[in-house]
Amino acid sequence: MPGSMMNAEHREDPANAPQGPLAREAIALAAFDHVVSHAPGFRARPGQREMAAFIAETLAGVKLGDDSVSGEAGAPERGIAVVQAGTGVGKSAAYAATVIPLALAQQKRVLISTATVALQEQLINKDLPALAALLPQPFAYALAKGRGRYVCRLKLDQLAGGEAQDADLFGEEGAGPASGAAKDDWAQRARQYAQWTIALDQGDWNGDRDRLDEPPDPALWAPVAAERHTCTARHCPAYNSCSYYQSRNRLAQAQVIVVNHDLLLSTLGLHALPAPADCYLVLDEAHHLPSVAQGQFTSQMDLMRTGWLDPLPKAFEEVARAIAHRHDLDLAEATRGAKAALADLARLGMDLLGPAVREHPAEAPPLVHRLDAGALPAGWAEPLAQLQGHAQRLLKLAEALATQLRANARDNPGEAARCAEHYARIGRFAPRLQSLHDTTSQWLLLASEGAPPQAKWIEARVERGMVAMSAHACPLQPGSLLSGHLWRQVRGAVVTSASLVTCGGFDHFLHEAGLAWDAAVATREVQSPFDHAKQGRLVVVQTRADPKDVDGYTREMLDLLLADLREVKRGALVLFTSRAQMRSAQQLLERGEHARLRERVLAQGESSRTVLLKRHAQRVGEGEASILFGLQSFGEGLDLPGELCEWVFITKLPFASPSDPVGQARAEWLKSQGRDPFSELVVPATGARLLQWTGRALRTETDEATVVCYDGRLLRQGYGRRMLQGLPPYRLQRRQAGVTADV
Repeated sequence: MPGSMMNAEHREDPANAPQGPLAREAIALAAFDHVVSHAPGFRARPGQREMAAFIAETLAGVKLGDDSVSGEAGAPERGIAVVQAGTGVGKSAAYAATVIPLALAQQKRVLISTATVALQEQLINKDLPALAALLPQPFAYALAKGRGRYVCRLKLDQLAGGEAQDADLFGEEGAGPASGAAKDDWAQRARQYAQWTIALDQGDWNGDRDRLDEPPDPALWAPVAAERHTCTARHCPAYNSCSYYQSRNRLAQAQVIVVNHDLLLSTLGLHALPAPADCYLVLDEAHHLPSVAQGQFTSQMDLMRTGWLDPLPKAFEEVARAIAHRHDLDLAEATRGAKAALADLARLGMDLLGPAVREHPAEAPPLVHRLDAGALPAGWAEPLAQLQGHAQRLLKLAEALATQLRANARDNPGEAARCAEHYARIGRFAPRLQSLHDTTSQWLLLASEGAPPQAKWIEARVERGMVAMSAHACPLQPGSLLSGHLWRQVRGAVVTSASLVTCGGFDHFLHEAGLAWDAAVATREVQSPFDHAKQGRLVVVQTRADPKDVDGYTREMLDLLLADLREVKRGALVLFTSRAQMRSAQQLLERGEHARLRERVLAQGESSRTVLLKRHAQRVGEGEASILFGLQSFGEGLDLPGELCEWVFITKLPFASPSDPVGQARAEWLKSQGRDPFSELVVPATGARLLQWTGRALRTETDEATVVCYDGRLLRQGYGRRMLQGLPPYRLQRRQAGVTADV
């Protein structure tokens, strides 16, 4: 059941709910004040109430659910509160204690979307239970997960018995279990599936992969994961015991649903979540939203591995015969044509990448070739068009078969099990066919006059001695995607993070998030309650080597870093801008003179993040020095208060990789428009990342910490000073030739 601390029988009568904006604003703020006054051990935070009041005011005039205007003349129908809340404000309590009562008073629901699992767990396990215990109105809450996090009972039962419709069930390229080793593997997997079946039957497991004792290997989980293309929903014979639909039922009973940005965007229009127009939407960790949106609309197709197409004609023909479906598509010809087009594209891709691809180290990042301005090289248009046509015809037949199977299952319940098996057999091909169609369509798309082109690129790597190659495409403007697909459906929203302001303003985020020209948007920057100048220092080191001299700068920076690390008495965090840079530091530590220092270091990748943080806390708790080495993912979301993080060392300004094909394509297009991509995109994005990295230093009002940045451009260059405008007011110091002084 969804989490709930109160009996739903006591819910306020909606007939008595306040209707006017002023009344709604009052009830939201009154609820917030009630919560903070009754929370055990709570200490008033002016910034938190400022945020709550701003949210209440912005959302008070919102009318959810239809196109009519709200109760008062001239009141806006939409409201989007964009709030940067500095560290320590307590933003989750500010929005939850304001928006949830507002929704309950109108019998509406709240969607809270986050970017990280850590914040989801905090909301579900801590913040929402605490709020439910304090609010007079009851509410139930639940966590929404993607369908693929749940087991498909029909597939599980089939594979637990050692059956397999085709080898694609195990993700292989059409190679069945012919060899002895493959048969042994098949049998071992079947035994594991049988154990999961027993656990489900006995109630020891609920079908959620996250509830298994050990995370399953992806190759083991994929064949039994629930997925939309293989699901007949209520027509499936296992529907009543389906883990995914049981979770959907829990969501239907919840007034508050916690979700992640990926799932929110991927399910728009699919009715898996409440419609954005009919609920209040809270987007926490909203600075991730633009990149998530671009990821959602990026398409890719594998150019080399085509064996999955081999069993398609037989599967489609057998299903068509079984349900007496007549079609005029030559399946053998269509699949041959698709494979031939893919082979042509792979050959053309090899020509572009050159002979270096065959000598590319397996452990190295993939080789990337980007198409300038999205223009197709000579010879590409014809095989792309052929592949698009074959994929489209195969998808059309797949949909026709799926439609008839759903109808048969509905009209003949006795045939539901067989229809579900046929549906799953067809559905396994659908995502790959869709990828072929979407990617070719994006590659063939020509930009209209003045509009940005698609980013198009090829990636190649060596896997198990074989070249793997894929084609990718992505729209360039995340703001346009979000404006068209999300914001046009949203009536009332809170958009918040600790890093929405960069270089002193909201402009960059609003453009990237598609909100720059939205009249419903109101912005507010709520300051952190911390005394940054008293509690923290930001020391900018001026090196002799310029950071653009990668080798020279890295050598000098690492010497300075190791000297500083010897001064660490408790906890420290070192943030590197590349894995190669971190590896260089680790190699230095292997030298004899650094042996004692090496014992203090815990590096990302040596163990899981959870294990590293636990070990770090144990060391510091025992009075030892402990130093975490990490990359970008350690620069955000780590909460290391007090002695756990008295030092943050930033090895270099965290510019995005210059080899990113989407970033390159965006820069190319901006230049073609006479604009400056470095000033317009690179500097604000780096400033936002730097704000996150420096934010690891102070986590409570009693912390004291020092941030050391070895990249002197932060003080020396104009763009560095722009980035400083977006950082908290630390005591700023310059270190040069070993001498540190205030700036």
